[in-house]
Amino acid sequence: MSIELKVPVFPESVSDGTILSWNRKPGDVVKRDESLVDIETDKVVFEVPAPKDGVLEEILEDAGAVVTSGQLIGRMREAEGESPAVEETVAAGAADAQAETPFATPSARKLIEENALDIHAIQGSGSGNRILKQDVLAALETSSATVKPAADTSAVATETAEPRKEQPAEPVVIQEGERPERRVPMTRLRARIAERLLEAQRNAAILTTFNEVNMQPVMDLRSRYRDAFEKRYGVRLGFMSFFVKASIEALRRFPELNASIDGTDIVYHGFFDIGIAVSSPRGLVVPVLRDADRMAMADVEIQLGDYAGKAREGSLSLEDITGGTFTITNGGVFGSLLSTPILNPPQSGILGMHKIQQRPVAEDGEVVIRPMMNLALSYDHRLVDGREAVQFLVTVKEILEDPARLTLGV
Repeated sequence: MSIELKVPVFPESVSDGTILSWNRKPGDVVKRDESLVDIETDKVVFEVPAPKDGVLEEILEDAGAVVTSGQLIGRMREAEGESPAVEETVAAGAADAQAETPFATPSARKLIEENALDIHAIQGSGSGNRILKQDVLAALETSSATVKPAADTSAVATETAEPRKEQPAEPVVIQEGERPERRVPMTRLRARIAERLLEAQRNAAILTTFNEVNMQPVMDLRSRYRDAFEKRYGVRLGFMSFFVKASIEALRRFPELNASIDGTDIVYHGFFDIGIAVSSPRGLVVPVLRDADRMAMADVEIQLGDYAGKAREGSLSLEDITGGTFTITNGGVFGSLLSTPILNPPQSGILGMHKIQQRPVAEDGEVVIRPMMNLALSYDHRLVDGREAVQFLVTVKEILEDPARLTLGV
């Protein structure tokens, strides 16, 4: 029995997608729920699983093709009830097919191809022994995988399990020699990021205000309760949960920063959906903590850990990254001391965290060394006045320098 393979139904906010890669070729034996093809949209990567056990029969749309919801992209033959020849093929090849191509996440497959690694030599640590990005990095460090000379390790490879003819063409080399250049297609996610950044610059009056915070009280609190917190909740107590809670309290006091402009109206949100900017192999994504004001600090840390894992594996869903009323970004993890974060439309504010650095500061007429962090708040001046923006940042600073305020609500 022939089965049609169709593009999943996209949400209303997604009009089309691009076939990123086929993970099987015609004639391959496939198992039910095995990922057959990855389709990239401007927000997430959708995986099209095999509906039943069988054999991939035909590919109608190759990698690089732009497809829409419900479009027919391939066909497969169902194993059960088919001719003896098909059943024999499935029975004989199922185990070998699984062994031939271990499952790897898109980011892991990209690293495997870029470094010409032997996928069979890499031990997966994910669920079902699937290979994660960190597994490939570990293999590169220990040289436990068989490395073959790569023709061009700087080339942008598509995320397939093994090289296939359906892959997009290699980047076009414009000039060779001592000053080489490459031209590569912009990913849909990168194109969407560029579009939104330009939208923010064109449609908002963005200003940034700065302050600094002494992180010693938070660091002392973390040090005092770190072991007990991890033992009870099974997750480490990080800095981000403190910033999330401090930001929520500041948003309560200055609701303009938890609002957005819709035409000639101002929409004041009665909930706190906090977006956390995360760097992923595909680019910057902003998963959202829904109703973060109702979450305990342990819940925040657990959810953030879950999002970080999904971002590494490229498995964030559209729901995970849609919406948000305020955003927090942490350039400090990359060593940034000071920056001006850009708004995430249609939000009116974004808080930028930076690297903690020991600096001399004046306290009670004496110079002391403290772990200081620069804070930056970018805001839409059409909606937020400078006074509110400055006081918002001062509120965050005061709460972090005296974390007891979170408990007392002062």
